[in-house]
Amino acid sequence: MLAFHYDHLTLALPPGHRFPQSKYQMLRARMEADPGAVRLRVASPASREQLLLAHTPDYVDAVLHGTLSAAAQREIGFPWAEGLPRRSLFSVGATIDAARAALKEGVAASLAGGTHHAYADKGSGFCVFNDVAVAARLMQAEHHRAQSAQSTHAVPAALRVLVIDLDVHQGNGTASIFADDPSVFTLSLHGEKNFPFRKEASDLDIGLPDACGDQVYLEALEDALHQVWLRMADHPPGLVFYLAGADAHEGDRLGRLKLSAEALDRRDRMVLDALAARRIPAALSMAGGYGEDLAVTVDIQQRTLTTAATSWAMWNGGRN
Repeated sequence: MLAFHYDHLTLALPPGHRFPQSKYQMLRARMEADPGAVRLRVASPASREQLLLAHTPDYVDAVLHGTLSAAAQREIGFPWAEGLPRRSLFSVGATIDAARAALKEGVAASLAGGTHHAYADKGSGFCVFNDVAVAARLMQAEHHRAQSAQSTHAVPAALRVLVIDLDVHQGNGTASIFADDPSVFTLSLHGEKNFPFRKEASDLDIGLPDACGDQVYLEALEDALHQVWLRMADHPPGLVFYLAGADAHEGDRLGRLKLSAEALDRRDRMVLDALAARRIPAALSMAGGYGEDLAVTVDIQQRTLTTAATSWAMWNGGRN
C-alpha cells in the first residue's frame, strides 16, 4: 500500500507546546521497519490553486505570506513562522496523493492529515488547511475532466465522496465547507462534550458521552454505517476519506472516550471491510492522537496502517 509522509518538515513551536509533532517521524520509522506493509513516498506539496477549491483567497494568502492576525494564529494554535506555509502545503498534498493512489489501487494513506477543524476562511485546532476538503474537491474535478474527455455526448456522472470522520473531535470545518454540497456526505462520530464546543451540522453526527467504552462506541459505529449506506443507496460514493483518529484511545490526553486498542482495531476493520465489500476506494488519514505515551499512539496508528495494507492486498488480488 502506498503511504505518503512529510515529516522532514517541522514546525517551530515554543517549549511545552501540546502538538505532538514527533509522532510523525516515529510512525514513519515504524513503517520503515515493516517494509512488507507499505511503500513509503514523500508527499508532493499542494498548490495555491488547489487550496482555493476549499478555501478563500484571503485566508490562503494570509497563511502563505505571513499576514495572519494574532487572533487567527491563536485559533489555529500555531505561531506563524517561515516553515508553517510549506508544511501546510505538504499536509494537504499528502492527502491528495493518497486519494489519487486510492482511486487507482483501492486503498492508500497519509501518515498524517485529517485537519478537519479548518474552515474555508480560517484555521482552528492545530489545523491550517482542510486537507480532506481540498482533496475531495480536486478528485471530483479530475474525475469530471477525465469523464468529459472520454465522452462528448453524455453528461459525466459526478464523483460522490463520503467522509468517515472517526477522530474523537467533531469535523466541524469539514461539515461547514460541505454544508450545501450534496456530492459530499459527511459522517462524524465524536465525543459530544469535547472540542469543538460549537459543533457544525454534518450530514450525520453521532455524539457520544465521555467514557462511553468499547461496546457503546462500536454499536454506534455499526448503526452509523448502516444509516450511511441507506442514505447513499441511490448514489453510492466513488471515494471515501477515512479519518482514523487514535485519540479515542483510553490513554489519550484529549480524547475522553476511553476505548481500548482492541476496539480501535475492530473499528478500523469494520470500516475497511465495509468499503472493500462495496469496492469503494479509501484514502486514510491518521488524524488526531495525543497519548500520554506517544509510543502508544504510534502503536495504534501502526495497527491502522497494517489493517489498511491488508485491505489493499485484498483489493489487489492478495499480493503483498
